[in-house]
Amino acid sequence: MTTQAPYGTWPSPIDAALVAANDGRPEFLGAVGEELWWTEPRPREGGRRALMRCPGDGRPPVSVLPAPWNVRNRVIEYGGLPWAGAPRTTGGPLIVFTHFADQRLYALQPDAPHAEPYPLTPLSQLTAGGLRWCDPVVLPERGEVWCVLEEFTGEGPTELRRLLAAVPLDGSAAGDRSRVRELTGDEDRFVTGPRLSPNGRHLAWLAWDHPAMPWDGTRVMTARITDEGALTGARRIAGGPEESVAQAEFAADGSLLIASDADGWWNLQRIDAEAVEAAISGGAGQETEAPRVALCPREEEFAGAAWKIGQRWFAPLAAGPVAALHGRGAQRLGVLDPETGELVDAAGPWTEWAPSLAVVDSRVVGIAASPRTSYEIVELDTRTGHTVVLAAPHKDHVDPAYYPEPQIRTFTGPDGRDVHAHVYPPHHPDHTAPGGEAPPYVVWVHGGPTSRSPLVLDLEIAYFTSRGIGVAEVNYGGSTGYGREYRNRLRRQWGVVDVEDCAAVARALAAEGTADPARLAIRGGSAGGWTSAASLTSPLTEGLYACGTISYPILDLTGWATGETHDFESQYLESLVGPLAEVPGRYRERSPLHGAHRVRAPFLLLQGLDDVICPPVQCERFLEQVKGRGVPHTYLAFEGEGHGFRKAETIVRAVESELALYCHTFGLDRDDVPPLEMRT
Repeated sequence: MTTQAPYGTWPSPIDAALVAANDGRPEFLGAVGEELWWTEPRPREGGRRALMRCPGDGRPPVSVLPAPWNVRNRVIEYGGLPWAGAPRTTGGPLIVFTHFADQRLYALQPDAPHAEPYPLTPLSQLTAGGLRWCDPVVLPERGEVWCVLEEFTGEGPTELRRLLAAVPLDGSAAGDRSRVRELTGDEDRFVTGPRLSPNGRHLAWLAWDHPAMPWDGTRVMTARITDEGALTGARRIAGGPEESVAQAEFAADGSLLIASDADGWWNLQRIDAEAVEAAISGGAGQETEAPRVALCPREEEFAGAAWKIGQRWFAPLAAGPVAALHGRGAQRLGVLDPETGELVDAAGPWTEWAPSLAVVDSRVVGIAASPRTSYEIVELDTRTGHTVVLAAPHKDHVDPAYYPEPQIRTFTGPDGRDVHAHVYPPHHPDHTAPGGEAPPYVVWVHGGPTSRSPLVLDLEIAYFTSRGIGVAEVNYGGSTGYGREYRNRLRRQWGVVDVEDCAAVARALAAEGTADPARLAIRGGSAGGWTSAASLTSPLTEGLYACGTISYPILDLTGWATGETHDFESQYLESLVGPLAEVPGRYRERSPLHGAHRVRAPFLLLQGLDDVICPPVQCERFLEQVKGRGVPHTYLAFEGEGHGFRKAETIVRAVESELALYCHTFGLDRDDVPPLEMRT
C-alpha cells in the first residue's frame, strides 16, 4: 500500500550512519606480480586508508596493516599514489608505502615472519625541512625506490621544491637525508613519478609550472638512465603551455603512450621507441617535438583532471592492446587496438570507472560503479571478454527500491550554452506526495572546480531522495568530461559561469514543475562551497535559493591568493579569475566575504579545523560579516578533519545537520534529526 505524505517527510532506512559507513571508495589499485593491491577507506577507524592485498590464488582480500597505519600522503596536499610493490623470487613481495601521520616512506615484507614496516626516509617536520614522498616505483635490482620528493625549504606553504629522487631500500636513508639521491633538479615546480621503459634505459615523467594547473599545460619529460642509475639528456618530448598531457606510460615495445588534449579532447597518442631515443639523443634542454600518432581520435575524453599524482586512465598490455577509459561525461572501460584504432568496451553494468587501472597478463582490473552499485574491484579478461567482480563487491544494505533513479539531462544556460546535469527526483517504494505538490530540490555543486560529478550510486544522495528531497548535480561550465572548450568556459569566469549554470538548472526545474520554486537549496564543498556561498551572495541569483550548505569553502579570493592556501593551487586563481595585480576589484567583487551583506537565506557552514587548503580563517571572517544581520546560520567546525571529512562521526553530524537545515527552512516535520541551533 502506498502512503501519501508531503515531500521531505518520508521515512527512510538510509540513515546518516549508513552513509558514513559507506563513504569513500577503493583507490590506487595496482598489480604486484599476480597479486592486486589497493587502498580502502575506514571511516570508523578515524578515516584512515587501509592497504588491501588480494592474492592471485582465490583467497579473499585482507587488510595488510592494522590501525593506526594510514596509507596516504600529502604531496600537493591532495596526495597521490601512496604505495608500490615488486614481486621477488623468494620471500614474497616487497611493498613500500607512505604513512599519513609522519609522511615517511616505509618498506614492508608482508610474508616475512613477524613482518613489521621499517622506515626508509628520515623523520621530518611538516613545514621547514619537511619531506613528503609520492608515486613510488620499487626497483629491487637497483636496491632503490624512485619517487616524487616534496621538500619544504621554509615555513610558508609555497616554500618548497619538488623533484624525482631515489631512496635506498636498505633503510640507510632513514636517519641520513644525504643517502637520498636526487635524480632531477628542482627547476620544475611540479612533477609526477617516474615511468621506466621496458628495457630500463629510458625514463618519462610529467612536469609543469605556476601558474598552470595540470589540465592547462604540462610537459612530457624524458631522459636516459645510465648504468650508475643517473639521468642524462633530460628534455621535453611533448606537451606545452596550452597542451595538457594527463598521463604518460611506456608500452611493451618501448613506445611512449600519452593522453594529450592537443586537439581539444584528451586522446591517446603514441611516440615510437625510435622517436623517443632520437629525442633523448638530441641533448638536454632542447625543444624538438617528437612525431606522434593518434591512436583513436574521438571527441571523447580518454583522461581527466590530475588532482592526485599517479592516476591511471590507460594501461598498456604486454601483447599490444591498451586498456583505456573513455567517454563524454562518464568514462567506461574499453580495450584499444593501437594498430587499427578499434575500441571495444567491456561488458557489464558499470557506467563509471575510476582512473586506477592495473594489468595482470591479459587481464585488466579497475574500480567501477553504476547508478545502482557502489565502486567495486572488477576484472576484464581481454581474451574472453568476460568481466567479474574480484573484490569490494557492492552490497545492498537496504532494499534497492530506496535508491534514486537518475536522469542524465542537458539544460540551456545563458547565451544558449549547454549545461550538463544529473537529476535525482525524490523516490520511495511506498510513499508519494499529495497531488499538485512539487518537491524541494537541492543543487549539488562538485568541487575542483575542474572536476565533475560521477553518475554512480551515492547513499548520501539516496539519504535525501528517499526522504522526498530531490537532488540535481550540475556539471557546470568548467567541468571535465566534455572537452577543453567546455572546460575553458570557467577561465576568468569563476563565480559567474558556475553560479549562472547552477541557477539555470534550478530555474529550469522550477519552471517545468519538477521542483518547488520556493524550496530550492544549494550545497557544495571546497570549490563547490565557493559556488554555493557565491550563489547566496551574488546579484545574479538574488532570491533564488531558500538556503544553502557550505562546506570547507573558499570565501575570500584575495586572502586565498596571498598565502592562505597550499602551493598546488596558490596561483590557480590567475586562470579562474585573472591576475590579482591586474584585476584586484574582480577579486573583491566576486568574493562571498564582500557580498555577505546580501545574504538573506539561512545557511549551514561546515569546516575542518586542520584544513590547509581552505583554512578556517576564511569562515571566521565571513561569519564576522554576517553576524548581527538577522540571517539564521549554524557553524560547525570539526577537530581532526582537513579538506573533506573522513571520520564517521563527522560525516554523520554533517549529513544530519544538512537535513535539519532543510527541515528548518522548508518547514518539514521530522523527528529523526536533532534541530539546528541557529544564530542570527
